[in-house]
Amino acid sequence: MIVRERPSGLRLFFVLRGSILKQIRWVLLANIAVALAVTWSHGTLFEYKLQVTTIPFTLMGLPLAIFLGFRNNACYDRYWEARKLWGDILLRSRNLARQLLSLVDAPRGDAEPDPRPRMIRRTIAFAHALKHHLRDTEDRDADVRHWLDDGEWQALARARNKPHALLMSMGQDLLACRRAGRVDSMLSASVDATLSGLSAAAAGCERIKSTPLPFPYTLLLHRTAYLYCFLLPFGLVDAMGLMTPVVVAIVAYTFFGLDALGDEIEEPFGLYANDLPLDAIVRTLEVDLREALGDEDLPPPLQPVDYCLM
Repeated sequence: MIVRERPSGLRLFFVLRGSILKQIRWVLLANIAVALAVTWSHGTLFEYKLQVTTIPFTLMGLPLAIFLGFRNNACYDRYWEARKLWGDILLRSRNLARQLLSLVDAPRGDAEPDPRPRMIRRTIAFAHALKHHLRDTEDRDADVRHWLDDGEWQALARARNKPHALLMSMGQDLLACRRAGRVDSMLSASVDATLSGLSAAAAGCERIKSTPLPFPYTLLLHRTAYLYCFLLPFGLVDAMGLMTPVVVAIVAYTFFGLDALGDEIEEPFGLYANDLPLDAIVRTLEVDLREALGDEDLPPPLQPVDYCLM
């Protein structure tokens, strides 16, 4: 996610970090090159003058802009829903730590280990596991193993859905606490509701990941935007003359930029600059839960690097 101050005035035209220009630079340069060639030849192709007026581009430009805006709104809805789900995960994780420490009694004596710190550490592992599950980076889940003992990790490594397996383990620990009389049925139902909320938020994230926008709709907009921008110089050269490349560059930057931005935020759990900062969210959750356990050696919150917060 790009995190920086909003530029104003002339700075708007010179901001590169955080701009979509990097993603579209090559197709934009190709479009400008075509516009320069058309302007130099004055719309003549193999000694044949291509007579194209601005009418078809006017008729097609407005619907294209509307549909690009509609697609970007749909993509942003997915992005915002994903952010709300991760905010819910953060809230419920904090509530779970509070409930475990305040509603569940500690074991009497030292003969039996206290399951509450284990469940809180497992919640941190759940957040890391869900992040890797959504990003398809399970091969880099050492931060999940860090919060589990060897036996639990070996059992978890065989699970297809690691976040779900961790929630199942927490449910078993809650059942053991209820059977041991450390929490009554009414209070255990409250803790179970928090676990169910975590499961529902994880399922919501999986739904967003596994249900992209319909491919034909995206493909149609891609094709139309490219055809419109690359044919635009032939419709403008007679009216605009030497200003044709400038106008084409502005229009192409807008259409290609909206198209590329929609592609990035359509899948909000990725590793692009405009995707959700899952690393920073999980770090916040980890710090809060470790503080609840009384840990004083806490890692600092993640900060943007070159205005990009991952």
